[in-house]
Amino acid sequence: MTWSEAEYLDYLHSERRGYAWVMEHHGGLTPAEAWQAALEHYPYEPEDAPYRCLVFHDEAWHWAMLTIHGDRYVVEHPELVHPSPEYEALG
Repeated sequence: MTWSEAEYLDYLHSERRGYAWVMEHHGGLTPAEAWQAALEHYPYEPEDAPYRCLVFHDEAWHWAMLTIHGDRYVVEHPELVHPSPEYEALG
């Protein structure tokens, strides 16, 4: 898939926002800590980076849950497998 720079930046911002929301509401971070975690998890990658959009193959909910609960979150916390309605409302 080829992304324009504007499309990439929009998607990057959206995923950062979702990741930060999960880290704040489920991970117990402050808003500032959650946003910093999102920036670290979703760094800007230049247009010529070979795997630029690879992190987008799963949504921010999944990546944040892996960070909070580890690889077995789907087994140990099955109620968290699917994003909450509040998360989905972020758009």
